[in-house]
Amino acid sequence: MPKMYSQSRPNRVSKNLVPTEETIRFLLDYSKALSVISYKNVKFEALLN
Repeated sequence: MPKMYSQSRPNRVSKNLVPTEETIRFLLDYSKALSVISYKNVKFEALLN
């Protein structure tokens, strides 16, 4: 485990990270369905599906 964290990040991550169309669609749909309601200093998250 210590060896994993001691490596520099650019060596472990590919520079060609491109999200798929499916991933983008999922994130957009999720963000459209998410509703955050604040009530008396408390936040409620509701997924409106």
